[in-house]
Amino acid sequence: MSDRDLKKRTKAFALRVLKLVDALPKTTAGRALASQIVRSGTSVAANYRAACRAKSTADFTAKMGIVEEEVDETLFWLELLEDSGLVAAAKLAAIKQEANELIAISVASIKTARRNRAPNSEFR
Repeated sequence: MSDRDLKKRTKAFALRVLKLVDALPKTTAGRALASQIVRSGTSVAANYRAACRAKSTADFTAKMGIVEEEVDETLFWLELLEDSGLVAAAKLAAIKQEANELIAISVASIKTARRNRAPNSEFR
């Protein structure tokens, strides 16, 4: 998958999160979870864009680590939405699947970058 494709995919994920949040109930719990999901879910795309502009392998792996953390956090909030009964599991299945795939892509990218680093890298 190219950088351009993943930029589009993470941006589409952020947009899906925003649409989901708009459909949440306007209860105290709904608003609290909405706030958390918006922050982490939109951060995925923003941090991936930053990773694409990394100055070094170390910078790239650090920024991709943030992407991984933000997607995982978003997945947590999605699971909490489901477990709380605010949103039916069936309505969250696709976005949760996408979150899991983005986590896997992030982890694979970090591993590949570390494996391909220069022999005299600071990570050795």
